[in-house]
Amino acid sequence: MSGNANLFARLASGFPADRSREFLEAEDGSKLTFAELLDRAGRIASLLVASGVEPGDRVAVQVEKSVASIGLYLGVLQAGAVYVPLNPAYTPAELTHFIGDAEPKVMVCDPASEGAIAPLVGKAWLFTLGPAGEGTLLAQAAKLPSERDVAARSGDDLAAILYTSGTTGRSKGAMLTSDNLWSNATTLHRFWGFQPEDVLVHALPLFHTHGLFVALNVMLLNGGRMVFLPKFDPERVIGLLPRATVMMGVPTFYTRMLASPSLTREATAGMRLFISGSAPLLAATHEAFEARTGQRILERYGMTETSMSTSNPLEGERRAGTVGPALPGVEARVADAEGAILGPEETGILEVRGPNVFKGYWRLPEKTAEEMRDGGWFVTGDVARIAADGYVTIVGRAKDLIITGGLNVYPKEVETALDALPGVVESAVVGVPHPDFGEAVVAVLTVTGDPGDVVAMLREQLAAFKLPKHVAVVDELPRNAMGKVQKNLLRERFAGLFGPA
Repeated sequence: MSGNANLFARLASGFPADRSREFLEAEDGSKLTFAELLDRAGRIASLLVASGVEPGDRVAVQVEKSVASIGLYLGVLQAGAVYVPLNPAYTPAELTHFIGDAEPKVMVCDPASEGAIAPLVGKAWLFTLGPAGEGTLLAQAAKLPSERDVAARSGDDLAAILYTSGTTGRSKGAMLTSDNLWSNATTLHRFWGFQPEDVLVHALPLFHTHGLFVALNVMLLNGGRMVFLPKFDPERVIGLLPRATVMMGVPTFYTRMLASPSLTREATAGMRLFISGSAPLLAATHEAFEARTGQRILERYGMTETSMSTSNPLEGERRAGTVGPALPGVEARVADAEGAILGPEETGILEVRGPNVFKGYWRLPEKTAEEMRDGGWFVTGDVARIAADGYVTIVGRAKDLIITGGLNVYPKEVETALDALPGVVESAVVGVPHPDFGEAVVAVLTVTGDPGDVVAMLREQLAAFKLPKHVAVVDELPRNAMGKVQKNLLRERFAGLFGPA
């Protein structure tokens, strides 16, 4: 459809003319062509429309990563709906908020979760999709035509809502438009030098900006090929590198690969690019990887609300400990707490502006206004400094956020759950350095009596990645003159818990 800014149509513009070309190879050796991908997306779009989905309606998805889930993503976009991916680790208790807030017209879940999720979705349609393609979604979609029009959408229409933690601890839905995601995909495609012959090792989750919008969208637009893994396994990934040219990962991927003697210069000889993001990459990891492989990891920076904003260059200096300059078309600056703009090498709150910046928080105009400045500048909440040559260094987070294994944990949510447990008087949750996950969740408690196994008691309420990796009991929490818990002192106290800080 001429002039249609639907993200599906835009991504498909990069598909090869020969649709019989392979798009991905799965772990079991099965392959998917572009023609098969389009066929599946079209049938799923037909099913969604037949279920009453109209442009702008939300489709919430909580499924394991699978080949079929890519067709689901594209089918939602083709129907003009808004894709709402949810972490498969979320418990039914956590899903209640997301479903109530997004009000999806359709929910897709794993067949094993159907019984627990059905009571939560109200009048929404509920389909199931398992890792091997089992469930009602594909079975019913197979009966419908694959040929259908792409729903007309403007560049400012929503393509996705991704939930992110914020300063209140309540997950907020970041509204991402077709223009937001398309601009970022095209910028990264050019900036990182993608070519149709590139092969990407995809071992990232698909409910997160990194795996979905950076890795998948760029490869769809590129018309290239992926080696598609359901999860990261260091030995499996290292074994696949000779067949690939690009890898995207979180810092944990690289630390685990470095722990393997299989990671050698020979194993990485055919790779042109290793990219890291979603959490800070230690300079030591950067240097160790280069010493072992001869390859300098390209670190970049982004967040749910902005997709990617900065990146070390493909050609030029990839400076360890920095996330590079702002991407083409994106601007970055730092400001103090009052909003005054700071100069080179001064430390303040990082703000970014560009076509990548989201439309706002779903149904939270007040929160959107709080985090946007005049002129379209988004206040990231990350503390940074920018060198005179534009390289950005992230030095901390103003928001009390823990990033563990590339996933965000908001301490207040964990603290609320802990404080409700019998025997717990008060809790403070902090992130401390961890050699594998980047940061680990640590809970510090004051108690009456023996609180028992608090981690076991939290398992029904919180996803596994949010659970404390260590629980400490203290006589009292450190406080300042205003009575506020001094978490900086707790971070210092436990900094060496999992090894040298």
